[in-house]
Amino acid sequence: MLLWLLNHFSTFTLAVVTVGGTVTLAVAGSVLLRRRYPSLAQGEHNDMVGVTLGMFGAIYGIILAFVIVTLWTQLDATQTVVASEATSTALIARDATAFPPAVRADLDAALSGYVHAVVEDQWPLMRAGRPSYGATEGHLRAAFEVLQTYNPQTAREEVFYEEAVSHLNDVASQRRARLTMADQQLPPLLQALAFGGALVLIPLTFLYGMRKLRIQLLFVASVAALIGFSLLLVLVLDRPFAGDLSVSPAPYREGALARYWSP
Repeated sequence: MLLWLLNHFSTFTLAVVTVGGTVTLAVAGSVLLRRRYPSLAQGEHNDMVGVTLGMFGAIYGIILAFVIVTLWTQLDATQTVVASEATSTALIARDATAFPPAVRADLDAALSGYVHAVVEDQWPLMRAGRPSYGATEGHLRAAFEVLQTYNPQTAREEVFYEEAVSHLNDVASQRRARLTMADQQLPPLLQALAFGGALVLIPLTFLYGMRKLRIQLLFVASVAALIGFSLLLVLVLDRPFAGDLSVSPAPYREGALARYWSP
């Protein structure tokens, strides 16, 4: 459900629904509770409610900060892995220029098939939460076979051959890391703490009584908006390959790999 929302609605739309919906429900709940218990406006229990709000707010703030920083770090790490995989692939393409034309042509064909499979086949699967090795396995195996069957003839070719083999091993390792990251999500316990905490903290604000309804609603709406925006960040950062803030496949189309996309 989360992946469907991220892939079918813009971040702005999700922000309006998440933040706006949280604020609307909070304001409506506060008004209904105030009408049901008019004595709340006197603030008789504000001391106790204030202490409870402060304690719960501090704990919930720490939890949310931990979750958001963790997800942001995960997104940044995923971008680094994608850039590293594309860079390693580009370096193999550059190293191949030192090999004989036939070997270079076979390696270029394998690399071209690999980057096209990553962008056109694997990326949509990762966006949908179904990462698979199958789309690129054949092309990666073909690149390994080209290097495994080639015997360098000169010292110059030997140097570039060793570099190409090293970079190809890096590509295989980074592909595994990328697919693993595409399958990761926030653990259920942290999801329960992030979203369940909002269900506890926001209703507590209803109990903090103020004589003027406008001021109380402003207080409740401000807390709800902050929590709603924090939950929005959790939603959009949880899946690094889905939504508007997702990791882009652009590195596989740039630099030395751009020639594989020429018409």
